[in-house]
Amino acid sequence: MANVAHVFSIDYVAKLLDEDPALLQAIVSNDDNLSYGSIISLYTGPDETITSVTRDGIEELEQMLAHARRTTDEWNDFLEAFVEDEELITSIKTRSPR
Repeated sequence: MANVAHVFSIDYVAKLLDEDPALLQAIVSNDDNLSYGSIISLYTGPDETITSVTRDGIEELEQMLAHARRTTDEWNDFLEAFVEDEELITSIKTRSPR
């Protein structure tokens, strides 16, 4: 694995990928969803962290989301698997399709 020189906040990645930040946060909240080292926790205080991802993490998210959006059924299955918040799922499903 290459050394990590840069990390990107979830909010910034959401802007880059034109995605909902809450969706990306739901995906990266389980560090098993991306390759080891792609998700970085930055401690800003004793009990405060900011989740960020590496360039490889951005690429994985992009591929994962593109794959999930191939069909409506796959997208719905993806959301059910990765997002626990039903209101967020509803919000994402009603967002205009890509």
